[in-house]
Amino acid sequence: METGAPREDDGDGTRTKKKVLFLCTSNSARSQIAEGLLRALYGEGYEAFSAGVDATAVHPRAVSVMEEIGIDISGQRSKAASELEDIVFDVAVTVCDRAKQACPVCTTDVDLPSRLPKARTVVHRSFDDPAAVRGSEEEELRAFRRARDDIKRWIVEAFG
Repeated sequence: METGAPREDDGDGTRTKKKVLFLCTSNSARSQIAEGLLRALYGEGYEAFSAGVDATAVHPRAVSVMEEIGIDISGQRSKAASELEDIVFDVAVTVCDRAKQACPVCTTDVDLPSRLPKARTVVHRSFDDPAAVRGSEEEELRAFRRARDDIKRWIVEAFG
């Protein structure tokens, strides 16, 4: 995936941050983790957002495993994709298969009246859903840590 460096088109020598949207089914775990990671790792060049097909709430285990690595996502909230309809994103990333199938993003080359976010580029990169894992607290935390670490590796490769 080509995300490219932040644009330098402000005319005054300042860099414009690229807007990146992470989409998932419920905007509770994977997309929230991705938003927090991109903001923490590369916030100087990217403005991170997340949303869901069916917004719910930020999963407490997502907050916990991000705190473990020094990133606070407790202030983030789950949002429906339609809440971001007025923003044109440089990149939209679907982080689960259901979000890809529901395709809650219009590319900017499609001129449709839509309550959906719009993006110049849409990328799909599916990650296992840690919220689907049922077991002991430690088993569930392991699933969230694995998802966090997988997403972090991909973000470093794609945006670093």
